[in-house]
Amino acid sequence: MLLAWIALVQLAVAQSPPQAAAPPAVDRDAIVAVVQKFFDAIEKRDPALAKQAMLPEGQVVAVSDQNGTPVPRARTAQQFADGLASATGDSLERMWNPDVRVQGGIGTLWTRYDFHRGGTFSHCGVDAFNLVKTADGWRIASVMYTIERTNCPPSPLGPPKK
Repeated sequence: MLLAWIALVQLAVAQSPPQAAAPPAVDRDAIVAVVQKFFDAIEKRDPALAKQAMLPEGQVVAVSDQNGTPVPRARTAQQFADGLASATGDSLERMWNPDVRVQGGIGTLWTRYDFHRGGTFSHCGVDAFNLVKTADGWRIASVMYTIERTNCPPSPLGPPKK
């Protein structure tokens, strides 16, 4: 009986999908940097900077909760960048503890974030970035994020610096 159990465990382990290896530091750092560039574009309201971070065919999808129902709002990279130019007030988005994964020419970054408008907390959520490696480096193919206005955990980054 014991031998049968050991054989079953070995078979299960042998058939388990391999765990993804940690991405090379150079790719991880480059992915975090391009996502930070995206956040900098929001803070500076800089459409050109946003376009540098994203593929022209990219997409931005926000998911907010309306009466208990998730409601997605999709925009193209161009629409997102155009919206930055007309935004008013100061905006600051911050991420922490990003989970970065890389396989070949694709990567993901998943992270908690908080968002401040005019120096005041607005909302929190999760950002999920899909990236591709191009001849010019990593670029964002798509970003999806949740908009959560309640039950936000405190940021480990503390309050924003003024």
